[in-house]
Parts: sequence; structure tokens; C-alpha cells
Amino acid sequence: MWLHGFTQTKNSAYVFRSTLAHSFDVVTIDLPGHGDNWAQRASLSETATLLAEVLPCDPFVLAGYSMGARVALHFALAYPDRLRSLLLVSATLGIEDETERRSRRERDETLAAHALEVGGPTFLAEWLAQPLFTGSAIDDRERRSRSLEASGLADSLRSAGTGTQRWLGERAAAIALPTTVVVGERDVKFVREGQRIVDLVANSRLVVVAGAGHAVHLDAPHEVARVFDSLGEVEVTR
Repeated sequence: MWLHGFTQTKNSAYVFRSTLAHSFDVVTIDLPGHGDNWAQRASLSETATLLAEVLPCDPFVLAGYSMGARVALHFALAYPDRLRSLLLVSATLGIEDETERRSRRERDETLAAHALEVGGPTFLAEWLAQPLFTGSAIDDRERRSRSLEASGLADSLRSAGTGTQRWLGERAAAIALPTTVVVGERDVKFVREGQRIVDLVANSRLVVVAGAGHAVHLDAPHEVARVFDSLGEVEVTR
């Protein structure tokens, strides 16, 4: 199961998903606020519950990118028996300091209001112009813009933005699943975030992809798919 990131849809990351499909039966879905589910509003934990209602009962591999990785973490904590392994791309455990978390919620509210003011396509262009996404695949931007609703993105920021996420540090140690964390070398902040995850999750490892940024699965789709292929279903005890 692949969970996309903010402003992406189930149709995003085509090259990555196509490469991954050589080794896995890949299932994906539009998360709340995005694509066909743009009118649905849900927090990260509520999204995990919604996924539990529609995903197979037999254990499967769960993978996600950025916002999707945060959903995946919530799912793994709530339904560990449903999973074989966990694959997190550009993931974070959240913001530990309450003041910083409140400040992030305020910034996300400002972003949400701006998205409603300028509309989906303009907001997407501004969002992807950030240095964080330099080099990300152009064709993926086109796949996003076809099903972008500003109100859905605003709801997603307000309900499932990083500022809404409880700090998962204390709970992360309870994850016993084989866990692989993938980050891009140029994404210095999330290299640190990834290291923090593997420091807390016993059965985990960190993979840093050379030359890639935050959207590492777009910058280096074949490399990330190979990581999934080699590590997705094996025990990775350090």
C-alpha cells in the first residue's frame, strides 16, 4: 500500500510506482483532501482508521511519503498486526516542542487561507517552487494539477498538517515492525528526522539516497524502488 504526499494524488509518482510494480502488487488511494477524495476531511489518526476499514485484513507492506508517511506511522501504531513491514519516505515523528507545534499550526492556517485565495493550480505552482522540491519530476506536477481542489488542500493543512500531529517520539519505540526510512541526501532536515526515527525504532534502518531532495521517490524513482525491493519484506534488525 502506497500513501502519497501533500498535493499529490494516487496518480502521482508514476515512474516510481511502475518500477515498484515489477516486485509488488501496488495499491494506492487518494488521501483526504486530495484527488477523488478532495471533499473528505480527516486528521492523521482518522485517516488511519479510514484506511483500516478498506485495506486487506491479511498483513501487507505499508509505505508512504511525507504526509503519507505520517499517516503510515499512525496506522502502524494503531494496527501493527495488519502489517508485515513499514517503509517511510521523508518522514517525521512530528514537532516535540509545543510552542513550535503551535507556530506550525498557525503557518499552516495561513497557507490554507492562501490556497483558498489563489486557487489550486497557483498554490501548487508556489508550493513546488520551494527549494525543497528542486529537481522533482515535471510530469508528476502535471499529474497533480489535473485533480487539485484548493478547498481540499486547505482542509488537509488544517486537519492533517505537521502542526496538528502529536509528537510520536514516546510511542515510536513501540513499533516492532521491520522499518526502513528513506531520505534524500540534500534534504538535510529530514536526514536528521530519519535518524531520529531509527534511533527510537529498534528494528529499523536509514537509507540516504545520494543527490536526492525531499521528494526522493521522484528525484530517484528507480533507486528508491530498489530499496523497497530489497528491504520491504526482510527483517532489518540492526
